[in-house]
Amino acid sequence: MGNSYKEAGVDIDAANHSVDLIKKWVQQTRRPEVMADIGGFGGFFALNMAKYREPVLVSGTDGVGTKLKIAHLMGVHDTVGIDLVAMCVNDILVHGAEPLFFLDYIAVGKLQPNVVEALVKGVSAGCVQAGCALIGGETAEMPGFYKNDEYDLAGFAVGAVERSAIINGEKIKDGDLVIGLPSSGVHSNGYSLVRKVLLEKAGLKLEQYIDDFQKTMGEELLTPTRIYVKTIMGLVENVPVNGMAHITGGGITENLQRILPVGLGAVIDASAIEVKPVFQLVQRLGQVEKAEMFRTFNMGIGFTIVVSSQYHDKVVKYLRDRGEKPIVIGRISSSEQGVVVK
Repeated sequence: MGNSYKEAGVDIDAANHSVDLIKKWVQQTRRPEVMADIGGFGGFFALNMAKYREPVLVSGTDGVGTKLKIAHLMGVHDTVGIDLVAMCVNDILVHGAEPLFFLDYIAVGKLQPNVVEALVKGVSAGCVQAGCALIGGETAEMPGFYKNDEYDLAGFAVGAVERSAIINGEKIKDGDLVIGLPSSGVHSNGYSLVRKVLLEKAGLKLEQYIDDFQKTMGEELLTPTRIYVKTIMGLVENVPVNGMAHITGGGITENLQRILPVGLGAVIDASAIEVKPVFQLVQRLGQVEKAEMFRTFNMGIGFTIVVSSQYHDKVVKYLRDRGEKPIVIGRISSSEQGVVVK
């Protein structure tokens, strides 16, 4: 008998079973504009043209990074999908774009339908939080490239914004305030340093209970990235916002700088930020300099909003009324030094 694809390590039957398992999670994200169920060669989404005069599509793509190592070690797979969605939708959100739909890509060493289902369950949960539809994706079994129990995740989101309502930072001016929204933890950046310091150098265990976290190390490190879509979409419809930044790799210093017009910088008051215990632990055990911490991690601020000082009270009230804890963390200034943390 000749060789088969299954003997080579690729199980088409398992792939078909995975599709059957994930259908219920995909269905939970459905929006009226979705035109077809999963399983086709492409996902169909009919843009509601009655909602826009000049719609502009905004797209973003990302992965979860080495946070997946924690998921692999913990055997917990139903949260990193939330991270995947968050990293994409929060990026397009800074331009005022409403996330419309999402597609994922899952690459595995050996296809285990229950693991794929858990991953898509997380993606579905993230899409529900963001209000976007999961309209398709791809699962690739790649024996010999990944270990049998390993996988990688990537995805992209597409959103829409009225051309006249695009937020790109060009209206930011000297004297504007920088308002931060709290993160849920490390989010999905800096895990290579986190693992090196906490797990390798300090020898802490993922199952170890940490009093400062009030949970185990693994539970803390798998806390999903916050999705800010619903709060921010409501804010930009009610208050003029000059700019926004999703605080990912590069921290506050580099991500805020990305949206500032030439000649402007910002002074960030570190004392105004409630630095989460996980960052304090990394800094202490790794003897990491403050500047390095702020350009690697979010340090407790996952999203920033730049507004004119005259709208400060209105912005803060709107956010607090919706359960947020906004903090004024800095001010825009004329500077050639960029964003400086003091």
